[in-house]
Amino acid sequence: MSATPRAVRLMHHDASDRPFIVIWEVTRACQLVCTHCRADAIRTRNPFELSTDEGRRLLDDLASFGSPRPLVVLTGGDPFERPDLPELVAYGTRIGLSMALSPSVTDRLTRPVLVELHEAGAKAVSLSLDGATAATHDSFRGVGGVFKATLDAAHTVRDVGLRLQINTTVTRGNVHELPRMLKTVLDLGADLWSVFFLVPTGRGKLLEPLTAAEEEEVLHWLHDVSTLVAIKTTEAPHYRRIAIQRAGVDALDDVFPPGPLRSQLRRETAETLTGREPPRRPRPPIDVNSGRGFAFVDHVGAVYPSGFMPTAVGSVRNQSFPEIYRGSELLRQLRDPDGFGGRCGRCEFRTVCGGSRSHAFATTGDPLAEDPSCLYQPASDREISLVGDRLAS
Repeated sequence: MSATPRAVRLMHHDASDRPFIVIWEVTRACQLVCTHCRADAIRTRNPFELSTDEGRRLLDDLASFGSPRPLVVLTGGDPFERPDLPELVAYGTRIGLSMALSPSVTDRLTRPVLVELHEAGAKAVSLSLDGATAATHDSFRGVGGVFKATLDAAHTVRDVGLRLQINTTVTRGNVHELPRMLKTVLDLGADLWSVFFLVPTGRGKLLEPLTAAEEEEVLHWLHDVSTLVAIKTTEAPHYRRIAIQRAGVDALDDVFPPGPLRSQLRRETAETLTGREPPRRPRPPIDVNSGRGFAFVDHVGAVYPSGFMPTAVGSVRNQSFPEIYRGSELLRQLRDPDGFGGRCGRCEFRTVCGGSRSHAFATTGDPLAEDPSCLYQPASDREISLVGDRLAS
């Protein structure tokens, strides 16, 4: 089945030649103790982090792809722990890269620092909001007072002229707060709500992810509310499959009957957002996946298909980033969904979804295996099941 431009945005370049987005973990130092941290962040900086000069060389590598150059997000840990952050942002901007930041909300995140980074060329800042209340969010972050500080920081981000993205990690412990979190996202004037589906890696192994059925319900709800704010899902590429399935369908509830979770999310959304009119058309999700348009560089220069898939494919200290991205055997395999195992390899949506490779790796140890977080049964499997039922009868 092919995607229409209205349902899913496709990259305008070959994903095997260049990435659409690169996340660089500039440090693992962070003063928070987040329960879902994929990086097991630490309090102090690692002396073996990429230096400023090595960082410039990495940015040169990313700029060398030419137009369209990858989007670059500087993350951590907390990138604001690096004193050379404004210098790196200014350098990346000067060589034609679009630079964004994903800081932790600590005392280092101040208006003067945000102004300095904006003047250096930073375009956007993403902040994490993992609960509708201080109790939920602060328990996620491991430090009291972070919820209020996050709301204050979000207002400051927009006030200094930066685009605001809100990141939310969904677990079974906070899924019922999503409608109220949506209201906060809208009240803050966020340009994008990026919803992360928990991968059991790092400290996240201690939390409880949604079941596949619950994830399906949440993805349908997210598509419902995508008329209110642009939605991006992380480690749930089957959101694109849902967008395609729903395109042009009028009686959605007849075709995709809501279960108890989606019904509750809808009810609470209606109650929470009384009087709001949908102001926009849904923004179609973009066809990017681990190793296919996306790559992650850690604090010491190791390159990964994703920050949630701890399988290094090279180091920028030994090879140029373009050589690693184009030549890695694992990255090549991740760009060939026909080689995926189980349902993912048989699925008619595999070329625009491909499943969460990080979920597959975390649960089976094989990044090419079937994604257990997706509920969907491929059409070929359903046909075989129907034939079996007829033979049995």
